[in-house]
Amino acid sequence: KAQYRKSRGEGNGLRYQVEDESSHLDEMPLMMSEEGFENDESDYHTLPRARISQRRRGLEWFICGGWKFLCTSCSDWLINICRRKKDLKARTVWLGCPEKCEEKYPKNAIKNQKYNIFTFIPGVLYEQFKFFLNLYFLVVSCSQFVPALKIGYLYTYWAPLGFVLTVTVVREAVDEFRRYKRDKEMNSQLYSKLTVRGKVQVKSSDIQVGDLIIVEKLDGETDWKLKVAVSCTQRLPALGDLFSINAYVYAQKPQLDIHSFEGTFTREDSDPAVHESLSIENTLWASTVVASGTVIGVVIYTGKETRSVMNTSNPKNKVGLLDLELNQLTKALFLALVALSVVMVTLQGFVGPWYRNLFRFLLLFSYIIPISLRVNLDMGKAAYGWMIMKDDNIPGTVVRTSTIPEELGRLVYLLTDKTGTLTQNEMIFKRLHLGTVSYGTDTMDEIQSHIINSYSQQQCSRGGMKPQSSAPKVRKSVSSRIHEAVKAIALCHNVTPVYESRAGVSAETEYAEVDQDFSDENRTYQASSPDEVALVQWTESVGLTLVNRDLTSMQLKTPGGHILTYYILQIFPFTSESKRMGIIVRDESSGEITFYMKGADVAMSTIVQYNDWLEEECGNMAREGLRTLVVAKKSLTEEQYQDFESRYNQAKLSIHDRNLKVAAVVESLEREMELLCLTGVEDQLQADVRPTLEMLRNAGIKIWMLTGDKLETATCIAKSSHLVSRNQDIHIFRPVATRGEAHLELNAFRRKHDCALVISGDSLEVCLKYYEHEFVELACQCPAVVCCRCSPTQKAHIVKLLQHHTGKRTCAIGNSWHNPHSKICSKCNQQEGKQASLAADFSITQFKHIGRLLMVHGRNSYKRSAALGQFVMHRGLIISTMQAVFSSVFYFASVPLYQGFLMVGYATIYTMFPVFSLVLDQDVKPEMALLYPELYKDLTKGRSLSFKTFLIWVLISIYQGGILMYGALLLFESEFVHVVAISFTALILTELLMVALTIRTWHWLMVVAEFLSLGCYVASLAFLNEYFDVAFITTVTFLWKVSAITVVSCLPLYILKYLKRKFSPPSYSKLTS
Repeated sequence: KAQYRKSRGEGNGLRYQVEDESSHLDEMPLMMSEEGFENDESDYHTLPRARISQRRRGLEWFICGGWKFLCTSCSDWLINICRRKKDLKARTVWLGCPEKCEEKYPKNAIKNQKYNIFTFIPGVLYEQFKFFLNLYFLVVSCSQFVPALKIGYLYTYWAPLGFVLTVTVVREAVDEFRRYKRDKEMNSQLYSKLTVRGKVQVKSSDIQVGDLIIVEKLDGETDWKLKVAVSCTQRLPALGDLFSINAYVYAQKPQLDIHSFEGTFTREDSDPAVHESLSIENTLWASTVVASGTVIGVVIYTGKETRSVMNTSNPKNKVGLLDLELNQLTKALFLALVALSVVMVTLQGFVGPWYRNLFRFLLLFSYIIPISLRVNLDMGKAAYGWMIMKDDNIPGTVVRTSTIPEELGRLVYLLTDKTGTLTQNEMIFKRLHLGTVSYGTDTMDEIQSHIINSYSQQQCSRGGMKPQSSAPKVRKSVSSRIHEAVKAIALCHNVTPVYESRAGVSAETEYAEVDQDFSDENRTYQASSPDEVALVQWTESVGLTLVNRDLTSMQLKTPGGHILTYYILQIFPFTSESKRMGIIVRDESSGEITFYMKGADVAMSTIVQYNDWLEEECGNMAREGLRTLVVAKKSLTEEQYQDFESRYNQAKLSIHDRNLKVAAVVESLEREMELLCLTGVEDQLQADVRPTLEMLRNAGIKIWMLTGDKLETATCIAKSSHLVSRNQDIHIFRPVATRGEAHLELNAFRRKHDCALVISGDSLEVCLKYYEHEFVELACQCPAVVCCRCSPTQKAHIVKLLQHHTGKRTCAIGNSWHNPHSKICSKCNQQEGKQASLAADFSITQFKHIGRLLMVHGRNSYKRSAALGQFVMHRGLIISTMQAVFSSVFYFASVPLYQGFLMVGYATIYTMFPVFSLVLDQDVKPEMALLYPELYKDLTKGRSLSFKTFLIWVLISIYQGGILMYGALLLFESEFVHVVAISFTALILTELLMVALTIRTWHWLMVVAEFLSLGCYVASLAFLNEYFDVAFITTVTFLWKVSAITVVSCLPLYILKYLKRKFSPPSYSKLTS
């Protein structure tokens, strides 16, 4: 049996290849049978073996290069074994018999952990020592084990390094433990499995391919998709009979696409064998919620082969621009360190073992490169994240990536979705157009009266009237046209009415009887699209109500209370490619078969009969910001339908090219359809979208709106939301299909200045294909860009392009960024965005919160990190300058100035708290930052941390280090200990005063930190008698000398700062004064 199926597969494969040579190579394994692969492999392996056997000449062969051949073969074999990825193949799954599976399928366990017990420490260390800073310190610390290079105590180098690594390892361990707990929770969820002996509970991780799992009703989701069971198994009397039948599912190989599935269900023990086609509507993907009833499903894919896991990319560690800039500066510091050491050895005159002295100088000045930089910045980022989440003005905001909060302060491009981000995704029916007459919200009562009349007339003449289709064609009255249009809208959809029972549990009505109470109060509509719900709610408001629906029929209630039943013969669901959905129904009373279809005007204009109004009216509605749908119908005879059904079922059973064949059969019906009406639905804007977009535009952020909507709708929303300001021109990019057209259109666009660009996805594709660089360059100069008719993959591609071409920070905001390459992806978690929200770096609940997130938190995070980074560098530079002065005065001796605990204490308890308190600093009050968004423009220039500001800090460090050291040397009595005491105390005071000088807005914690550090230093003097002369410290001489040196090192800087604020104040100080 298996053999037969394989050979059949092979034949299909060959025929398919002949039919379509250009088929995608990725799908090849699906077409070739397993047998074909086996043969290929065996031939492949036997060939080299045959050659070897011919060449074999014993020892002579081995010596003449045979050994090399063997070694390479072994290593290749090992590499293949380590790297080998399992080929994914189509599979045959027997119902309830996991043991019958030919292949070994992956375990159904979720694993999101980065490391395991063995790889944790090596992995974390690798991630740390990847950074130049940490690697450098590791080398320096290890060098202390060499006696000739030893400078002072081991702990002066190992303690800071150990502290940094401990903080990192603990943080990673906590994250890893959380991931482990989440995984364990998911893997130990219990499911009901059906076995021969009845129901048993199994853990999620123990589910196998072929198991029968029972999924019960759950509450929760609002977004419904209708799913259909395999009809052949519905007729079995009891659950246990599933094990007595001989049936299997043949399913395609695991793949990424969650919107398609191809398979067949075969029952072999019936006569004849039953074959049933399976498609996406027969599947439940992982973590589906069942809204009503109970489902028994056979497991097809598990673990790594499920769609959800295959679509999850490994999260990238995002690195912010500020981190990259600081990394560049550390490299510059390293060069300075090498240069300084070489200068010292040169001044020494290269005497003795100079290379050893060079290395000792490198170690002495190693404090130029601050090891605590990364720890300070990481702790700062965690603090910013906490502040964002605790901000009461933007409730519900979640920071999921703590490594990039400073990026929020440097955005140049903001890419946004429309539906659910700028708009509420709540639809309201606004307009019905019949070609000659149009109805708006104020004239809906006319439609209602027409519907009431037409149904009451029908009721009177029922029985004596012929079916309308056989009547001669005359121009229909407005009333009958409205009746047809409303009926079509009420029937052509995927909406299900649900009745909440009095106890609050939703119970679907099983059978609708004429006298059953379909009370309107407890009916709600469920559908996967809010547009469809809006249409059905509208038909209810004009008198035609959808009261019940199951797989095979639906019932409508007329204004007079009569129930009309329609049998559903076929449904063609909406897809993003076809942009339309259709349904074939049979009227129970008359037996008429009608094919209804509704869809986007682009798709429908070629399907409906010729008319002169559709295109124009679609444009008019779109300009009002309405989403349009075209509704059409076609009456079918019984013979036409039977012919269609047989061809359709045959197409659905084909294994290869199923979608194309099915589409071709459906298209044979979609010809010369009768155009019924055009509907317009409005999607309302979210609260405060206009002021927020205006604020972002004033802040110099260029906004791109990428949407799947029509060009006119997108343009209209862009105007109404103030994405494009009132006085701005809009350039609509004409549709282009060839290189020449794109060239001409780009030239036309180049001549326009300061105008917003509107372009469709198709034209964009052509431009990017031939003129990528030119197009991006022109588009980047526009104040706003609107891309309409964009697919999610196109959206992701645009983000990538912007980052690649401009090198600027981009941020994507919305729910449909399937693959956010953007540095920041804030998502408004509206009705449809829960999954999207989990994948975001920042999640916000409303679009208006983006303003405060960028203007206030983005600004503060960037400014604070820049100040913190430079201050930590200054702390290292000043002590290295003092060491350089000290060494040059004492005949270039490579002897440390401060030893042991003094060095460790300087970088930690004496200065750590005041320096870190810079994360509480702010230059502008939040209200100011929001009132004057123009202040944000300065941030994008990156002036807070640049080579210029860095050089200023270097000069400050050199000046202060020189003053502190020369001052101490000039004023010291006779003991070296006194130099150390005076200079070190002055150094600590200088650092504390410099923090005070850098702060722009005081916070009570900053004051506490300053006095706490000073207190720690004074208290520790009592214990540092091996470094200081305690008797000398308590004298007045010591105090005045320290004070004098500190004043000389800090006062000039205070004076300079005062003069700068007076004569060249920064832009924000002009506002605050």
